[in-house]
Amino acid sequence: MGNRASTPSGSATLPLFPLRTVLFPGGPLPLRVFEPRYLDMISACLRQDSEFGVILLRDGSETGVARLVEVGTCARITDWYQGSDGILGITAVGGGRFRLREVSQQADGLYVGDVLRLPPLPPVPLPEEYRSMAALLRTIIDDLGKLYEPLPRAYEDAAWVGARFAEILPMELEDKQRCLEIDDPLELLRVVRPLLQSIRRERPQ
Repeated sequence: MGNRASTPSGSATLPLFPLRTVLFPGGPLPLRVFEPRYLDMISACLRQDSEFGVILLRDGSETGVARLVEVGTCARITDWYQGSDGILGITAVGGGRFRLREVSQQADGLYVGDVLRLPPLPPVPLPEEYRSMAALLRTIIDDLGKLYEPLPRAYEDAAWVGARFAEILPMELEDKQRCLEIDDPLELLRVVRPLLQSIRRERPQ
């Protein structure tokens, strides 16, 4: 089940984990895994040191038939544990984005995608007008829990700052998905800043 070697066009085959969540590049994802199809997928990814694809469910359920969006994020497992209840827990970190071209379902129910790996967002230095957002992120990221402790920090990178706010701000999943699909780091900052400002205005002083 390992990833097929990428072609020059960036195509690959990925096992898919449809979820009611949006994973951003560089962001953490905790999961509890109990379905046999996903246990087998996780086992293969650990054994082969390969990625799986996280993609938002448009309709359906995580345990049944699913309709998927077109853009998702590759995930690589960074930690795992066996809970006292016997359920496997993992932590994964978002890598590059991909566009889903075709999807099929194996006999065990696992979705497999023929995907086009998308180029990473271009490195853009954080403009002066957004530095207050980076300063705020510095003050709150340590309060977000242990998931964020081992992750690299890039407060001068517009794409990284925008992605962190897109994943932690309380937005509808459809809005988070739109943020994931934005290809311009400055546009991503322009989208998330008004929501951040409105939340800060609503907070009791």
